[in-house]
Amino acid sequence: MTDLWISILNMSITASYVAVAVMLARILLRRAPKIFSYMLWSAVMIRLILPVSFTSSFSILKLAGPAGSSGTGQMQFVPKNMGMQAQPAVDTGTASAGSLLNSLLPPAAPAASVNRVQIILWAGSMIWLIGAITLLLYSVFSYVRIMRRVRTATLVKGHVFETDQIMTPFVFGFLKPRIYIPAGMSEQELSHILLHEQTHIDRRDYLVKPLMFLLVILHWFNPLMWLSFVLMSKDMEMSCDEAVIRKLGPQVKSSYSGSLLGFSVRRSGLMTGSPLAFGESSVKARIKHILAYRQPTSRSMAACTLVIVLLLIGCTANPKTVEHPAQVSDSGYSVDQLLESKTKYIGDASKVTALLGAMPLPQGLERAGIELTTGSRPYALTINYKVNDIKGMWNDELQALSREPLLHNSILLFSLIDNADIINYSLADEGINYSFKFTREEIDKLLGEDVRPYGADEVGLRKLIDRLESVKLTP
Repeated sequence: MTDLWISILNMSITASYVAVAVMLARILLRRAPKIFSYMLWSAVMIRLILPVSFTSSFSILKLAGPAGSSGTGQMQFVPKNMGMQAQPAVDTGTASAGSLLNSLLPPAAPAASVNRVQIILWAGSMIWLIGAITLLLYSVFSYVRIMRRVRTATLVKGHVFETDQIMTPFVFGFLKPRIYIPAGMSEQELSHILLHEQTHIDRRDYLVKPLMFLLVILHWFNPLMWLSFVLMSKDMEMSCDEAVIRKLGPQVKSSYSGSLLGFSVRRSGLMTGSPLAFGESSVKARIKHILAYRQPTSRSMAACTLVIVLLLIGCTANPKTVEHPAQVSDSGYSVDQLLESKTKYIGDASKVTALLGAMPLPQGLERAGIELTTGSRPYALTINYKVNDIKGMWNDELQALSREPLLHNSILLFSLIDNADIINYSLADEGINYSFKFTREEIDKLLGEDVRPYGADEVGLRKLIDRLESVKLTP
């Protein structure tokens, strides 16, 4: 459940940045047909549904994406291993917000059996689950209530039903959507309203809006998602209003606005907040938009389409890592990658793995994974290897050749992982295990100083790498 909660958080933060981008784009597109603004909200929906995405250098998230997640399928603002970190930290993409949140997160207590952040994450997942279930049950109750109200409706024609139990028209149903209208509508009102509601059905809005509402329920803790739902509903209704004006002509603007106002005034509390109720919200803004609407030219439609396509790609893509040629030292260390993967916490598994990948592999060994000890001090990293000697056997000569490179790698790891206390090596060879252990204390003593300052910049790191050749194991 905690892993699911962290995935929801990461999707919600990602969708928040996309939602802000869509809101800004709506301002720039305020004179364009509302169907374009409506289409943009699909990017927010995609971000709320899918935890992974493709990568592109055109992604808008490169401006706010978390460090270390570029080029991956998922944006990880909240690390999945945060509950195991000695000093838990999140990367919101905004320095001030991230610093504030990280200052509130409690560090791991050495004497405790469970990290306090693990308890916080579990409690948060339970609160999220209870809230989502409550809202979902309320939505089901509201749906059943409306279904009971319209069950006595009379068929007018096709899929249009009339009833005196409602005060405003709406579309209802998922598999077989029907248009429900109040009794006593005039012919003029009927032509406007049926065209509006039929547009909803033709565009599958009766599925889109409930789906968006379901996603808002899953992300109910995020106020930006509620705002997105309101604005998407507004764009949906205005785009349908535009469809009516295009088909019936500008001469119906006055009567259509009157119908919208009339149904809005006398709508019942039953339909407030229901999917696709005519005249449900933003009445003043919709009437002003109807009266000001002008048929767009084909050139402006083509330009808007191009802009929307580019915005959708930018909003749905993850940032792509810009590849730079790695600077490899004479000793086989990738300096750029080592500096990029420097971390304060040994619990940051992705960066620790990247550090190992930037170091030369000792002769006769192949990597077999890592283990992290982060619950209490001393914080330890265990690196597992398999013996891959062509002779098929671990021997004294190979051991001597491998142990010194392991020492050199350990020195760099202690310089680039601030809170690492112990580096363990476990070597498996046909059922026989060999182990080496290096502590920060003995490494600092061997070099005569704290090695962490060397990892501060490229100059210091290169100086440390050059010094490794003179560092030998004590006999």
